[in-house]
Amino acid sequence: MKNTIYLLLLIFCSTSIFGQNIFKATIKDEKNNEPLIGIEVFLKDTQDRIISDENGFVELKNIPDGKQIITFSSNGYQEKTVIFNFPLTETQAIEILLVAEDGEELQEVEISSTRSSRTIDNIPTRIEAISGEELEEKGNMKPGEIRMMLSESTGIQTQQTSATSYNSSIRIQGLDGKYTQILRDGLPLYAGFSGGLSLLQIVPLDLKQVEVIKGASSTLYGGGAIAGLVNLISKKPNEKRELNFMLNGTSALGVDASGFYAQKFTKIGTTIFASYNKGTAYDPAKIGFTAIPKYTRYTFNPKLYVYLNDKTTLNFGVNSTFEDRIGGDIKVVENKGDNMHTYFEKNKTNRLSTQIGFDHTINDKSKIAFKNSFSYYDRAIKIPDYQFSGVQFSSFSEASYNHKKEKTEWIVGLNLWTDKFNQNKPSAAKAIDYNHITFGGFVQNTWNATEKFTLETGLRGDYQNEYGFFALPRIAGLFKVNTKIAMRLSGGLGYKTPTVFTEDAERIQFRNVLPIDVSKTKAEQSIGGNFDVNYKTRLTDEMLFSINALLFYTQVKNPLVLISTMTGSNEFQQPQGFIDTKGIETNIKLTYGDFKLFSGFTLADVKQHYNGKKTVFPLVAKHRLNNVLMYEIEEQLKIGLEAYYFSPQKLNDGATGREYWICGLMIEKLWERFSIFINFENFLNTRQTRFDTIYTGSITNPTFRDIYAPVDGFVVNGGLKIKL
Repeated sequence: MKNTIYLLLLIFCSTSIFGQNIFKATIKDEKNNEPLIGIEVFLKDTQDRIISDENGFVELKNIPDGKQIITFSSNGYQEKTVIFNFPLTETQAIEILLVAEDGEELQEVEISSTRSSRTIDNIPTRIEAISGEELEEKGNMKPGEIRMMLSESTGIQTQQTSATSYNSSIRIQGLDGKYTQILRDGLPLYAGFSGGLSLLQIVPLDLKQVEVIKGASSTLYGGGAIAGLVNLISKKPNEKRELNFMLNGTSALGVDASGFYAQKFTKIGTTIFASYNKGTAYDPAKIGFTAIPKYTRYTFNPKLYVYLNDKTTLNFGVNSTFEDRIGGDIKVVENKGDNMHTYFEKNKTNRLSTQIGFDHTINDKSKIAFKNSFSYYDRAIKIPDYQFSGVQFSSFSEASYNHKKEKTEWIVGLNLWTDKFNQNKPSAAKAIDYNHITFGGFVQNTWNATEKFTLETGLRGDYQNEYGFFALPRIAGLFKVNTKIAMRLSGGLGYKTPTVFTEDAERIQFRNVLPIDVSKTKAEQSIGGNFDVNYKTRLTDEMLFSINALLFYTQVKNPLVLISTMTGSNEFQQPQGFIDTKGIETNIKLTYGDFKLFSGFTLADVKQHYNGKKTVFPLVAKHRLNNVLMYEIEEQLKIGLEAYYFSPQKLNDGATGREYWICGLMIEKLWERFSIFINFENFLNTRQTRFDTIYTGSITNPTFRDIYAPVDGFVVNGGLKIKL
C-alpha cells in the first residue's frame, strides 16, 4: 500500500512537471512579412503576458496541458485570438501574422528614448513620435531644417530669437528653450553654446524618427530635460539598399540638395548623408531688413557599422556642419552698404562630432551597451562694433546594462558628461568661460504588475563639479482600462546647470553679458507631472476615432533671469520665487477612408512668481490650435491642408502681440521611384511686419523687438524626391 501511494505521488508530480509547456512564436505583419515589435501576447484567464522583442519573438512558459487561448494584441493591428492544444507537436517558433487596421497609419518603430523594447502604446512614459510618412510629409515643407517639423506639434512652440538671422529655440509647454534637451541618438550634441543654431542646421533626410517626451525626463538623460526632450533618431542600414535624393527650391530663392545612402552587408554596414543648403537674402516687407538671411551650409554625416557576430555590433560615425550666415540690412548683405546702411549680423559656424557605439546581447534576457561622443563647436557672432566668439568642447560617455524577464525589465547605467567653453579674446573681467563635469548613475525598472497595469520607476544621482549632488526620482504608470481606454500618470524631478547660453542672451548676441557667479548661483531645479487619457474606437467600418487629453504641471525653482544693470552690463540673477506652467493638451484624430483629420489644442498658462508678484511669462501663446487635413491615395497622391492659430502673447517690452493664423497647403504626387511635391507655406501671408513692428530706432542703429509671428510670410517651395 505504501509503495502504491509513492507511485501515485510520483505520477502526479511527473504530470505537473511535464504538463507545463512552452509556447514560442514569431509575430509578423501580414502585408510585408516584417517582424513586429511590442505585440502583447496573453494567455487567457491568467496574468501571463509578454511583449514581442525587436525580432517579433515571444516565449510563454508554464502553459498547462489541454486547450489554451492565446491573444495577440497591439494598437494599429486587428486583435488575433488562437486556440492551441498543448502539448504542441511542433517545438519550433510558430509564425503569427497580424493584419493592420483599415485606414490606420502604422509606424513599426522601436522607441529608443526609454531604452526598452516596447511600442508607444505599451510604455508608461508618454512619448510622441514623428516617423514614417508623417516625417517625410513634414520634411517636404522645410527640407533644410527641423524647426517647422517640431513647431507643428501640439504643446511645442518655436521662438525666433533673432529678427534678422532667423535663429530659433524650442519651447515645450511654454517653458524657455534652455529647459528642452535636444539629443541625437541619445547623445547631447546640441547643449549649451552648440544649441544656438541647431534647429536651423539639422536636415531631416537621414532621420528615422523624432521622439518627444514632455515633462521631466532626467532619469535616463540627466540635467537639462526640465521641460522635456527631443531625441533625433538616425536611420540604420538594412539588407535592402536605401538610396534617396531630394532637391528643393523656394520662391525666396533658397535651394536644398541632400542625399542619403544606407546598406547592410554580411559583416559591415554604412549610412552616408550629405546636404547643401543655400539661402538668399529676402525682405518681403520691404522694410530694409532680412526676414530670411543669406547663408551657405554644408553637412556630411558618414557612419560605419561592424557586425562582429550575431550578438555584437560596433558603430562609428561623424557629424559635421559648416555654415556662413549673414542677415541684417539688406543693402549690407548685398554688398551695397553705405554710411546709413551699416547694420548686419554674421554667424560663422563649424560643428564636428564623433559617435561610437557598442552593443552586445549576452542572452535572450540581457544585453550591454556603451556609447561615446566628442563634440567640437566653433561659432563667431559679429555685429557692428562687437564680436562674440568661442569654442565649446564636450564629451559624453555611457555604459548601460539591460535585463528583462517575463514581467520586469531593468536598465542600469553610468555616464560621464564634460562641457567646456572658452571665449575668444574676452576682457579679463568679462570672460564667460566654464568647465563643467557631471558624473551620474541611474536605474530604471518597468514592471508589468498585472495584465492591465504597468509601473515604471527610476532614480538618477548626478554629481556636478560646481553645483553638487542631485537626486532625481521619477515614476510613471500605465493603466489599460480596456482595449479602448488607457491612462498614464507620471511625475519627477529635474535640474539645469546654469550657463549664459539662453534665449535672452542669444537675443542680444551675448553683448556685455557677465559670467555667472557660481558662489551666488544655484542650479535651477524642477518638479512636475503629467496625466493623460487616451481613447480609441471604431465609429463605423470605415471610420476610426481617437482622442488624447493631457494635463501637465511643472514648477522651476531658482530660475536664472538676465537683468540689465546700472553700469550697462547684463547679469544673470535669481530672484526669490519660481516659474510654473500648467495646462492641457488635446489631440484628436479622425480617419475616414482616404481622409485623415488631426486637430490639437494647447492651453499653456505660464506665470512668473518673483518677489511676491505674479506676472505672465512673455512670448507664450496661451491658446494654440493645430489642424491638419490629409487626403492620401496610398503610394500615389498626398494632399495636406494645415491651419494653426496663435493667441495674443505678452512681450518683454510690456506690449501684447496680436493673435494670428498660419495656413499651408502641400501636394505630393508619387511614382514607384520618385515623387514631386509643392508646398504653399503661410499662404495667408501672415507676417508680424503687416500688423506690428520688429524694431525701433533707425535703420542704422536698430533696437529689435520680440519676434512672436512669422517675418518671412508666404513662401512657396517645391522639389523632387528620388528613391533608387
